[in-house]
Amino acid sequence: MTDYGAALREQLDSDGLLVCPGVHDPLTAAVADTVGFDTIYMTGYGTSLSKIGYPDAGFITMPEMIENAANIQERIDVPLIADSDNGYGNATNVIRTVREYIKAGVAGIHIEDQTFPKRCGHTKGRQVIPHDEAVGKIAAAADTRDERGSEFVLIARTDARGTGDGSLGEAIDRVNDFLDVGADVAFVEGPTDEDELRRIGREVDGRLVYNFVGDLGSSPYVDLSALEKWGFDIVLFPIAATLSTIANVYADFSAFADDPVAAMRKIDDSFNEQPVGSLHEFSQFPEVVAWEEQYLPDEEQEKYDGSLGDDVA
Repeated sequence: MTDYGAALREQLDSDGLLVCPGVHDPLTAAVADTVGFDTIYMTGYGTSLSKIGYPDAGFITMPEMIENAANIQERIDVPLIADSDNGYGNATNVIRTVREYIKAGVAGIHIEDQTFPKRCGHTKGRQVIPHDEAVGKIAAAADTRDERGSEFVLIARTDARGTGDGSLGEAIDRVNDFLDVGADVAFVEGPTDEDELRRIGREVDGRLVYNFVGDLGSSPYVDLSALEKWGFDIVLFPIAATLSTIANVYADFSAFADDPVAAMRKIDDSFNEQPVGSLHEFSQFPEVVAWEEQYLPDEEQEKYDGSLGDDVA
């Protein structure tokens, strides 16, 4: 079994900014993997919206998130960083959360210091737990990582900057304390401009994540070269696949409502222009046929003789 945590740590030890596109299910993850990204990110918002149909407002549960993460990591051949929200409870709940994500085989997770129910880190109304309690949760996560999967990467996130009385100083103090108790990477959610990003780079003593949410949130568009210069190590594009899916399906279905046959032809043509092969090839149907040839009796192959349909071998 591949140790994806070790693979992610090796990437972090190399030079350069690690760019992680956000995906919300195994299908969008398979596309990202086919394109060739080194590491992929599982969005919490996109998982909630695609799996249960609700926004990122504390509705999705730990088992649902872990199931999605496990299915994504199984489908791809590169490390997956997964959202684990606020750990789904207090420090003792976090222990189980980390254990379950390690069992799922993913490379790492990020845990935030929001209260329950939590919400998207770029919406109003967020609240965070007290500083000391947050540090205790990250310490519990780090100890569990050390006991169950030492290569597993723990990213500690604070939403303190975006609360009603929040400040960047408090956010920086929190993530430095998170690093002191064993977090591998610090994640200050919601810096509002480039000056705040520069300050985070100067004052946080450890590896850094930037959450590139685009127009959805309060954080700025910024050149990746600048992020690297300021000391950031990972950049997440959490809702890239989710926004792309909504926008493209909406456009295609709007055309479909006017002329289904013409729209279907356009969808076919657009798909065929991509270098992914047929749908069957992309979905790895030939691998299923190979399994049949290797493990099933010879007479099972007779079902292909004279049958109709695409050749999936």
